[in-house]
Amino acid sequence: MATYTFEEKDSFIVIGIGTELKSDYTDYAGINKEKQDFWRAVEQDGRLDALKAVAANDYIFAVNEAVNHKMMYYAGVMTDASIPEEHRVIQFPKGQYLVVKGEGKTADELGGMLTGIAFGQALPAADHYAYVGGPNATVEMGQRDGLVYGEMWIPVVNK
Repeated sequence: MATYTFEEKDSFIVIGIGTELKSDYTDYAGINKEKQDFWRAVEQDGRLDALKAVAANDYIFAVNEAVNHKMMYYAGVMTDASIPEEHRVIQFPKGQYLVVKGEGKTADELGGMLTGIAFGQALPAADHYAYVGGPNATVEMGQRDGLVYGEMWIPVVNK
C-alpha cells in the first residue's frame, strides 16, 4: 500500500553515476529493462559500493533527469564528498515535493509502483500542484519485514 503527501523540502544534492535511456519515453517495458540492466551493472562492477562508501546516509537514489534533451537515469547517494568527474552533481531545489511512500518485494518493484502512483494517480489528481520537470527520484530507504521500503520525491510548483 502506498500513500502520498505534498511536503516542503530543503534543497539537497545527489551525486550519481548515470546512463542515457535510449527507449522511447512511452516504451515503459524498454525503459524498465534499461534501468534494471544499469542497476545490475553498477552493483556488479563496484560503482554502487563506491558511492555508498561516501554517502551521508543509507538512502540509495534512482534519479530521472532530462539533460540536453536526453533521458538520463542515475544511481546516486546524498553526499558532501568530492567525487571524480564521471559522476554528476544533481541539484534538487528547495520547495514543495510530491512524496509517495510505499514498499515492495524488490527495489525494482518499489520503483515501478511508486512511479505509477505518482504519475498515474497523485499528479493527475493534484488540484494545486503541477510537475514542470526537473530531476525526480525514487529513494530506497531500507528493508523491513522482508520488503524494501522507500519514497518517490518529485518537485512540484503551485498551479
